Formats: sequence, structure tokens, C-alpha cells
Amino acid sequence: MVTTITSFGRSGLYDWMIQRATAVLLGVYSLFVLCYLLFNPGLDFEQWRALFDQTWMRVFTLLALLSLGAHAWIGLWSVSTDYIKPTGPRFLFQVICGTAMFTYLVWGVQVLWGL
Repeated sequence: MVTTITSFGRSGLYDWMIQRATAVLLGVYSLFVLCYLLFNPGLDFEQWRALFDQTWMRVFTLLALLSLGAHAWIGLWSVSTDYIKPTGPRFLFQVICGTAMFTYLVWGVQVLWGL
């Protein structure tokens, strides 16, 4: 079955569960960052850097980056299979999206961990 080969999970149900789990994690991460910014109105670069120098924050951010990639891939894959019917343009769209997501993920890891 084509959907089990090209989708992120093993089936539509797994894709749906991954989409929801990543949405929750991204929501928690966004809420944390928003609250941190609101409760630190005079935030300077050193405080921001001190936050991201902590291992737990780097791991939390890495999980958010991975969640963003998975969430975006499932969403864009679903949209492309629903609305782009010809195989060639759909494949090209998926390759461009996958390459962009991979590039941003690698770039995010480099920035986050200083690689």
C-alpha cells in the first residue's frame, strides 16, 4: 500500500496520533517560551543564553524541533496527497518539503548544540 510506504507512521491512525502528540508538545513548548518572556520583561542576551545553556532546555528544544519536523511532514504529506493528484508534481513537492524540513532540523541542531 502506497500510504504505508510514504506516510510518517504505519497507518492513518498512527499519523493522526503522532500529529496530536507533536501538537501537544509544541503547544507546551510555545507556552513555556511565552511565559518565560512575559515573566522576564528585562530579558537580555545573557539571561536568554543562560536558559539555553541548560541541558534540559536544549533537550526540550530538540524535542520541539523534532516534533515540528514530524508534524509538518505529516500535514504537508496529507495536503499533497489530497490536493496534488499528478504523481510528478506531488513527488517534487514532497521532495522539496522533506529537504527543507531536514535542512531546518540540521540547522536547528547546529545552532542549539553549537556544532
